[in-house]
Amino acid sequence: MQRAFYPEGPRTCHVYVLHPPGGIVGGDRLRVDVSVAAGAHALLTTPAATNVYRSAGPRARQRQHLRVASGGALEWLPQETILFDGADVELGTRVDLAAGARLVALETLCFGLPARAEAFLRGRCRQTLELWQDGRPLLFERGCFDGAAPVAAARWGLGGAPLLGTLLAAPAPPPAVLDALRALAAALPAGDLGAATIVADGAALVCRYLGHSAERCAAFLRAAWALLRPAVLDRPAAPPRIWAT
Repeated sequence: MQRAFYPEGPRTCHVYVLHPPGGIVGGDRLRVDVSVAAGAHALLTTPAATNVYRSAGPRARQRQHLRVASGGALEWLPQETILFDGADVELGTRVDLAAGARLVALETLCFGLPARAEAFLRGRCRQTLELWQDGRPLLFERGCFDGAAPVAAARWGLGGAPLLGTLLAAPAPPPAVLDALRALAAALPAGDLGAATIVADGAALVCRYLGHSAERCAAFLRAAWALLRPAVLDRPAAPPRIWAT
């Protein structure tokens, strides 16, 4: 992180998380720790996609631990993680919210390079995603994505789609926003799927994209974020400038 930007004024800082090597290779160990203090509001994103390159054997690991104090707000909006054919990686994200903390968080996996018709055939990916509030688990996910496994093509898995995007929000928005998110999902082109669901007795929302285009995935999830931001964070949508480059 080089510096914070304040395009919305002093109340909200925008921070770009940089990884100078430009990608993850076998054997790498990366850890990101983020803490948002009480009353603070931070938006974090990345300047480009994260590339996980083919491994010659060693496994790469990336761990992210995000903490938000009571009254704080965090927008965790990295661009997609691209898994090259032959990549071997474990990706783990844990979010700990205090009572009264607010969150919008994004995680997108791209299996292979769809624009170049390069599939994820020989790779291995283990993904964990956890959302907690005051010690109570709101969401637990465990993903096992092996290139040669049935999960890639099966209807109960990815169904042949190389893009999987997840957007979380806590607390859950009002019913009108949920309806707007579902209308946005219904407008996706044939072959792409979207959904929005309230979980944990209304404590959080999960919005999904499953499809074939990184551009459509990003457009859908960013449009969903623009709907959620005023309702969850009480701020109008203000896209990070780096998204336009």
